[in-house]
Amino acid sequence: MTWLPSLNTLLLLLVLVLHRPAAAFHVPASKPASPSKAPKSTTILRSASTSTSFDYSMVKGTVDSLPDPSPVDPTYDVFCNRELNMNSLAAIGFDMDYTLAQYHVPEFDNLAFDGAKQKLVDMGYPEEVLGFTYDPSRWIRGLIIDIKRGNFLKIDKHKYTRVAYHGSQEMSSEARKALYAQTFNKKDSFGESFYINMDTLFQIVDAELYSQLIDLKDNNEFEFLDGKTYEEMYRDARACVDLCHRDGVIKDEVARNPAKYVVKDPNMVPMLKQYKEKGIKVFLVTNSLWTYTQDVMSFLVDPEDTESGDWTDLFDLIIVGSCKPAFLVDPRRDLFRVDKASGQLTNTDGVYEIAALNPNGATKFLEQGNVFQNGNFNQLAAMLDLDGKAITGEQILYVGDHLYSDVLRSKRTLGWRTALIVPELEEEMKTSESQKETNEEIMKLRKLRETISVKANALRLLPSNQENDEQLETLLDSDRKIKEALVDIVGSHHKAYNPIWGQLFKAGYEDSRFAYYTANYACLYMTKASNLRYVSDQRAFRTFSNPLPHNSATE
Repeated sequence: MTWLPSLNTLLLLLVLVLHRPAAAFHVPASKPASPSKAPKSTTILRSASTSTSFDYSMVKGTVDSLPDPSPVDPTYDVFCNRELNMNSLAAIGFDMDYTLAQYHVPEFDNLAFDGAKQKLVDMGYPEEVLGFTYDPSRWIRGLIIDIKRGNFLKIDKHKYTRVAYHGSQEMSSEARKALYAQTFNKKDSFGESFYINMDTLFQIVDAELYSQLIDLKDNNEFEFLDGKTYEEMYRDARACVDLCHRDGVIKDEVARNPAKYVVKDPNMVPMLKQYKEKGIKVFLVTNSLWTYTQDVMSFLVDPEDTESGDWTDLFDLIIVGSCKPAFLVDPRRDLFRVDKASGQLTNTDGVYEIAALNPNGATKFLEQGNVFQNGNFNQLAAMLDLDGKAITGEQILYVGDHLYSDVLRSKRTLGWRTALIVPELEEEMKTSESQKETNEEIMKLRKLRETISVKANALRLLPSNQENDEQLETLLDSDRKIKEALVDIVGSHHKAYNPIWGQLFKAGYEDSRFAYYTANYACLYMTKASNLRYVSDQRAFRTFSNPLPHNSATE
C-alpha cells in the first residue's frame, strides 16, 4: 500500500516523542508561519447577478486603516447567536435584578442564606443549620438539581451527565452512570418535575443551602431530618429563601444600605438615554415589587441624571411585580396602575381602556401614570403602540438574566428578540485567556488521537500479519499514553474555571446544557446590560456558521 511509508514515519515520530513518562508529555506550540514574500495582488469581486464589482483589497485596506472600535476590553462585547439588525427594533425592554442591577457577592446572597437558615430552624430543623456558611465558589449556573435523590448534575447538550454530586460528595462514575446513563428509552429527560434547572444566579443560594441540608441528613441522626425526604427538604429551603425576598429580610436591608449590596454601573444611564433619544421605546419589566424597585433604581440613577430627578423618566413604561414567566404566557392577568408616591394600586381596563382612548390611546393612557403592576404581554404590546400600528415580537428586544423566564419563554411564546445577561462570563473569559495555551495543547492531543484512530482503523482492515499487528500495537500504545497525559491536562484545565464544575459553557468536550439553550434562544448575550452602550441603533449583528465534520474532510 502506498501509504505505509508515511505511516512508518508517523510511528517513528510517535515512538520518539512518547517514550517518556506521561507526566512529562508536552506538545510545544507550533512555530508561526513566515509571512509571505509574494507581491500583493488585486482581487476584483463581481456579482453573478449584476454588473456590480469592487476592489476587495482596496476596501479591506481602507477598513483595516480605521482605528479599532472602543472598547478594547472584550468583556464589554456583545456576542451574537442570531442575526439581528438594531435598526429593526421599536422597543428594548429590561429586567432589573442581575440585569440593570448587579449585586455584590457574597454580601447580597448572605442576606437570603442567613435569613433562610433561621426560618428553617423556626420550622423545626436542627440548630446545626445555623452553623452553615455560604460559599458561592462551589457553584455555577446551568446545573440541574435532582431533588428526588439529592443530587446536583452538570449535563451536556446531548443530556449526558458529565459530573454529579450528592450533597457535597462527588458521585462515582459507576453510580452516576447507573442513575443517569441508562438506555435511551428509559433514562429521564430532565424535564420531570423533580428536576430543577439552575437558570438564575439567585438559585445559587438555594443550591448551597440544600447541599448542606443533604449532608446534615446523611451524616447525622436527627429524628426531624429522618422524617424528611430530599424533595421535602428542597421545597422547605426554597420556600424559606423565597420568603426572605418577600418579608423584608433582604429588601429592608438593601434599602438601608444599598451601596453595600448593589453595584453602581456608570454606563447604565447613558445606555438607556442613548436608545430613548433615538426614538426607541425603553421599558422595564421586573418581578420585584414597586418599593424594592424604587429603592434599587433610585440608588443606580442619580437625581441629576434626569431633568426631573426621577429615575422613571428613563423609561416609557415600567411594570413591577410582573410574575414572569406568567406575564409572558397568561393573557388573563389584570393590570394595575401604581401610584409612585404611595405605592397604592388602581384598577385599569388595560387593552380596552387604551382602545377607548384612541386616537393615540397608548400615549393618553401612559400620561395618567407609566408605572404598573401585574399585567400581561398583550397589555404591554398595546402600551408600546406605535402611532396606531401594532408592535410585533420581532420589533422588541428583551434583556434579562433568567435563561427560562426572560429568554426562552419570551422567544418561544412571543417571538421577541432576546439578550441574555451572563455576569459570570467576564471571569470565564479572563480564565479562557490565561488557559489559551493549555486549550491549544489539549486540541492538538485530541486531533493526534483522532489521527491514530483513523490509521489504526485502516490497519485493522488489512490482513493480519506480524508487521501490521506490530504497527497497530504501537499505535494503540501511543494512544494510551496520550490519553493518560490528557487526564492530567484536562483536569487542571477544568479546575481553572471552577474546582467542581469547570466551564460554564462546556461539559467535557461538548457544549453544556447552559450553552445549548443560550445558543438556541438568546439572539445576543453579554456580561452586563450596559454593554449595549457600545451598540448603536444602526448596528447589524451577523453570525458565522461553524463547519460540520464533512466540510473539513473535503477542504
